[in-house]
Amino acid sequence: PYEHAGVCDHLTSDGRCRFALDRAGDDPEFAAARRAVDYDCVAADEDCEFRDCPHYRSTTDGRECVRCGLESVRMAHDGSRPLLEEHHLSYGESASTRGRSVGTAGDDGGNSDGSPSHEITVALCRWCHAKIHNSFARIDDDVEPDAEAFAAREERRSN
Repeated sequence: PYEHAGVCDHLTSDGRCRFALDRAGDDPEFAAARRAVDYDCVAADEDCEFRDCPHYRSTTDGRECVRCGLESVRMAHDGSRPLLEEHHLSYGESASTRGRSVGTAGDDGGNSDGSPSHEITVALCRWCHAKIHNSFARIDDDVEPDAEAFAAREERRSN
């Protein structure tokens, strides 16, 4: 799932770790390590990637389907079903649940069984989301939006 993941949700515009700044009590050892380096993001170290951080999380901005490119059209004060939905590639778990200390050398961001341990989501249109769950469709398929998806988007734009 990491090839579809973006920057960490906790990364501030100045390169610091919002998790360590705002939620120090949730993981005091991690917060102390970040405080020692002026709260720099773990990935600020040139030998590290976002996935090396135990609190890495990449959730979708929900602006367009990562599979077909259909753009979202928001309808204010409307109870209609959204065009885009959040799809979890990995649900993630906390560092304490994983049972390993924060910042352990060799920590590749995964569980002992090799599965990712970070929350990673992408946006999929309803039509692609159904195909992913109900067939052999893959997120990285190169496809165009369904005609029905185009029609639903255009109907929203005209309202």
